Amino acid sequence: MEGGGDVRRLNCLVTGATGYIGGRLVPELLDAGHHVRCMARSPDKLRDHPWAGRAEVVRGDMTDPASVGAAMQGIDVAYYLVHALRSGDSFEETDRKAARVFAEQAGAAGVRRIVYLGGLTPAGVPGHELSPHLRSRAEVGEIFLRSEVPATVLRAAVIIGSGSASFEMLRYLTERLPVMVTPSWVSSRIQPIAVRDVLRYLVGSALMPDEVNRAFDIGGPDVITYEQMMRRYAVVAGLPRRLILGVPMLTPRLSSLWIGLVTPVPPSLARPLAESLRHEVVCREHDIARYVPDPPGAPFGFDLALTLALQRVRDARVTTRWSSASPPGAPSDPLPTDPDWAGGSLYTDRRALLVDASPKALWKVIEGIGGDNGWYSFPLAWAVRGWLDRMVGGVGLRRGRRDAVRLRVGDSLDFWRVEEIEPGRLLRLRAEMRLPGLAWLEMYADEEGEGRARYRQRALFHPHGLLGHLYWWSVSPFHAVVFGGMARNIASAALQADDRDGHGSNPR
Repeated sequence: MEGGGDVRRLNCLVTGATGYIGGRLVPELLDAGHHVRCMARSPDKLRDHPWAGRAEVVRGDMTDPASVGAAMQGIDVAYYLVHALRSGDSFEETDRKAARVFAEQAGAAGVRRIVYLGGLTPAGVPGHELSPHLRSRAEVGEIFLRSEVPATVLRAAVIIGSGSASFEMLRYLTERLPVMVTPSWVSSRIQPIAVRDVLRYLVGSALMPDEVNRAFDIGGPDVITYEQMMRRYAVVAGLPRRLILGVPMLTPRLSSLWIGLVTPVPPSLARPLAESLRHEVVCREHDIARYVPDPPGAPFGFDLALTLALQRVRDARVTTRWSSASPPGAPSDPLPTDPDWAGGSLYTDRRALLVDASPKALWKVIEGIGGDNGWYSFPLAWAVRGWLDRMVGGVGLRRGRRDAVRLRVGDSLDFWRVEEIEPGRLLRLRAEMRLPGLAWLEMYADEEGEGRARYRQRALFHPHGLLGHLYWWSVSPFHAVVFGGMARNIASAALQADDRDGHGSNPR
């Protein structure tokens, strides 16, 4: 990088661009005048982002040295924004391997700086007493600081922004429970930070002098307990005062199950969030301001961060969400193509209806499916399926939608993910619930002429083993009610939408 105080155009690599922070960082770097290359395992998931045409996208796997090395070529600053947010014995080793590959390939490619966003660790707590996830984040930061490439390691506690897991956990706990029985960690002191300040520090870190190689604590101006956060959320959101009762015996595991019951955040993600709050997480310094000066009014206070996040939720302007990234273990196999599918059994359920409504009205209903609009058939059956999924560690049905009206490839949609969308014609969803196989749901809006449309629906299931076959045959008797009712109700909703808009094709 050149010296001097002028603004410099840098070549930046962003990993984790399909995730919550990465998806917001890319446009910030572009707006700052930098060239951005995104590395993703599934580049198509970035296709519909508003900034997609301005950034370069390459395919790569964080544990594959060849693909990481190729993505590093010509890069000045490499952002490491990936984490293995899951339980089990292997995630720490996966994080460790990915960080080492990233550091080694950055050094080989002549990258000038690595920027990493990790977690704020509590002061005075031995490493072995940290939660596995905090311990892993600290280890990743140390790997980068010991590498041959200068590194900026930013350490944040709770990030407050529309769509963040921490914000939605706080939001749903406070809004849904006027009386709360809470674990002891609600009394731990925390220093939350607004997502806008996190992004400002990430962008500013690209221009740090070459000799800087260290970690920085980043946080907002408020040091408060989680209980105070819930009470202040209630005030900002205009809710009645909440009654909060502490129960010391609630372990992080029990806390995660409790959070999973009340909020859309699944226990697999809630547990590392709860574990990170067991100890006091407060910044020990604010040295980042030497290199990324705080403008007037920044860092944002907690109440202002809440206000901004709530306004974005109400205005349906949530650009990324905690569920943006696919959950660990989510299927990644391609859809079996017809008619050349030769990978074994493929069960299908097909439905088609002629609709006395315009294709535009039909597509509006299709694209608006899920979330608060539901699934247009047998709500109890869908709810039960969601509960069963959460009981076995799945994401459940309550992830909802990022946007109430529009969908894009990569969006989570309850326990589905948008795998393909052809505006006005096709919506293909891939199941992310726990299943003994792979499943998809396709919905089409075909033009039939004379202002009418044909609705086509196809559910596909590729079973894994005997259990997969048994699963399909055990649920197939309900398909007439669930999938048949879904097709009829979607057609009816399209007809009603056409009538409301005054575009009905036939007088009735």
